[in-house]
Amino acid sequence: MGFLQWSNEECIATIKINRPPANALSTQVLKELSSILDEVEHDRDIRVIMIQGEGRFFSAGADIKEFTTIANGGEFGGLSTLGQDLFERMERFPKPIIAVIHGAALGGGLELAMACHFRLVTESAKLGLPELQLGLVPGFAGSQRLPRFVGMARAAEMLFTSDPITGLEAVQCGLANHAYHEEEIFEKAKILARKIAKKSPLALEAAIELLNFTKSSEYYSGVKKEAELFGKVFLSKDGQEGISAFIEKREPRFTGE
Repeated sequence: MGFLQWSNEECIATIKINRPPANALSTQVLKELSSILDEVEHDRDIRVIMIQGEGRFFSAGADIKEFTTIANGGEFGGLSTLGQDLFERMERFPKPIIAVIHGAALGGGLELAMACHFRLVTESAKLGLPELQLGLVPGFAGSQRLPRFVGMARAAEMLFTSDPITGLEAVQCGLANHAYHEEEIFEKAKILARKIAKKSPLALEAAIELLNFTKSSEYYSGVKKEAELFGKVFLSKDGQEGISAFIEKREPRFTGE
């Protein structure tokens, strides 16, 4: 049995990430998500997709323990490209995708959410890119998408400090569409999905294609550079120290090497 399950109700496909305790985005999870998208893309009975996490989190990030099994920077860059390609596909997906975020969307979890067309959050949810805390950088296009939502200054603050923002703050700075109480977010998400599902599938697909025209060639150059630096930083002593410190639950000791 995989870590993702999905169901279809009222023309709405609901994908649930169920990989306790943190719903970490391992290579297997990314591949499962890609496989589900293959299924729903050509299903005429599905108009809208919702992605949510089971348990306490939407997704608390990439699988850091998996990083210890990666032998070299090329492999690490390959993992980065795997996530980047999947999330680019999501952003261009012909059917609207809604991320329903509770608990936390951190690191890869936030990068997944930013690839969706909508982000609904609980007021107290935590959203952030804490990779620098581990001596790493975002690897799934987070460094390129985040400034598009929140602006360069706020993106720099979130990246350099590793401090997350709340769901309410995410709405205020343009990262999320709406914030709701914990007990109502999933019903609110269904209401939005039903509203969108009534629209013409052809018109929705065209609108998504038009929105993606706002991306520039600089964006794609930046995504490629991110994958390259993701692998380079991983090979550094600081990168290895950050990963070890996380697994050992201690403060990292960075030396700049």
